[in-house]
Amino acid sequence: MLELEGLHVIVTGGAGALGTAVTRRLVELGARVHVPAFDEAEAQRFALASDPRVSVRVGFDLSDEVQVERFYAHAPSIWASIQLAGSFSGGGIVETTPTTLRRLLSSNAISSYLCCREAVKRMREQDGRGGRLVNVAAKPALVPSANVSAYAAAKGAVAALTQSLAEELRPEGIWVNAVVPSTLDTPVNRAAMPSADFTQWPSVEDVAETIVFLASPRNRTTSGALIPVYGRA
Repeated sequence: MLELEGLHVIVTGGAGALGTAVTRRLVELGARVHVPAFDEAEAQRFALASDPRVSVRVGFDLSDEVQVERFYAHAPSIWASIQLAGSFSGGGIVETTPTTLRRLLSSNAISSYLCCREAVKRMREQDGRGGRLVNVAAKPALVPSANVSAYAAAKGAVAALTQSLAEELRPEGIWVNAVVPSTLDTPVNRAAMPSADFTQWPSVEDVAETIVFLASPRNRTTSGALIPVYGRA
């Protein structure tokens, strides 16, 4: 029997490079994966949208409480929820506007908070089976980095949320962890930093392996961890 056979997993940000790698690995292990998309354009660029084991639903802003509630209310019995949705913006403190800070907090921290909240509600309906939550922080949240203060603050909030929830939910068997990537090796990042040494960056497939382990029943002991997935960066 496959490791995740018959289990339902939500993956936010599933249409992105990391989300696609995570979804593909979950499906390989037997999971049924549910992906919220912001609009039709996002759904159409998702390489796995036509896979019969993947369900994509369109029209969800994950920073909106009502829309997140609506998505999770229609998902089947949930074993795990993986929060990959987010955004990035760099720049010095003077150049970074409060509007940018609010956008980064909304897309990273608030979306993770709302999705974890709804996932916990659903998991508590499942007769004490427990579950798994996996978030994504970022290296600047843990390692001081210049010119990313707003992004670091947003991802630092995700890290704090993860560790606080882990303590809250431990008695219920709901494990909560986060991966902490450096720059991921994606086409978008290569295009943005063409002179970088891409061999130093972690691949999305390797980071996906870590995420899927944390979300799986094989993870029987780890909760509250902020796991660096830096590659050689």
